[in-house]
Order: sequence, then structure tokens, then C-alpha cells
Amino acid sequence: MIVLGLTGSIGMGKSTTAKMFAEAGMPVHDSDETVHRLYAGKAAPLVEVAFPGTTSAGVVDRAKLGARVLGDAAALKQLEAIIHPLVRADADAFLARHRKSGAPIAVLDIPLLFETGGRNRVDKVVVVTASPETQRERVLARPGMTEEKLASILAKQVPDAEKRRQADFVVDTGGGMDAARDQVGAIIRQLIGVGKPSR
Repeated sequence: MIVLGLTGSIGMGKSTTAKMFAEAGMPVHDSDETVHRLYAGKAAPLVEVAFPGTTSAGVVDRAKLGARVLGDAAALKQLEAIIHPLVRADADAFLARHRKSGAPIAVLDIPLLFETGGRNRVDKVVVVTASPETQRERVLARPGMTEEKLASILAKQVPDAEKRRQADFVVDTGGGMDAARDQVGAIIRQLIGVGKPSR
């Protein structure tokens, strides 16, 4: 089974591209969705111990947690130390399940793949990209987003050009949905056509 890492900077269309892989029949593990699930389950008591008062009825209150950790590097590191191993264990179980079922490809949607050293967990990397203008327009259209917030987010992410340089495949979402879907289809054909990796 080929493990495909899917990543891209904010506003590049990664979530949309992940849906295209899923629509093409490829199992996709979504890190963001996993975090949401963990916040309503096994991560909640751990987060409450670390950051008292940030959960309610056994579910993490994201607004309260955000207020506690954003802008505090030590607190953010503490939160990541709780969440990242849980997300990774969830992804490992997902891969084991699909390896057993004989899936030819499984996709790990990892927003910060390069930033968190995720490159060694996957066989190939797909980077989703768009022009800086398109990216800015998409992100600033989000509720509550400001130029300052965008600049702060981008400062923490590996630059798009560097991600593309390290990618095995690039999907450009700037040309619309159909063009992006064609690129996804071409990647799947190329991967399944070249046979399985040696490991």
C-alpha cells in the first residue's frame, strides 16, 4: 500500500483536494477532523488537566483553549505534546486497517507535514498550491481572519515554494475544481500504475 502525504499551506485548497481523493475511492485520514474527534473524546480529560477550565461536559471548548495557548509558545508546545501522539496513533490504526483491507493507496491529510517531520511517515508527498493572490483572497474571506493573523500563520509554515520543491506531486487548485480533479486522477493513475513500493 502506498501511503500518500497530502499537505499545503493555509488557503491552498488542501481540504477540497482531500475530498477529491476520497471521491476517487482512496481512503483519507484527516488530521483536523481527528483533532475535533479527540477533543470530544479521549483528549478532553488530558487537556483539562493541563489547562483547567478549558473543557465543558467532557468536550474541549476550542475558544477557551485557544485563548489559553495562542501566543504562548510553551503552552502551545504542551498542547501539541498531548495531541500529536494521539493523532499519530489514530493515523497508524487507520493505515493498518486499510493495509489489511488491501487498499492500493491511503492518504494522510497532514496540514503541517513538513513542519512536524511527517515526511518520513509517508511514501510520496502531494503538495496543494495556488498563487499567493488566490491564497490571500481565500484566507481573508474566512470569518475573523485579518492580514495580521494571516501573516502570523504564514510565518509558522514552510514557504509554499519550498514545499513544492520537496513534493513528489503538486496539485494546483488555482485553475478551478475540474482541473484540480484531473490532476488528482493523474496522480492516482501514475501511482497505481507503477506498482507497490518495495516496503
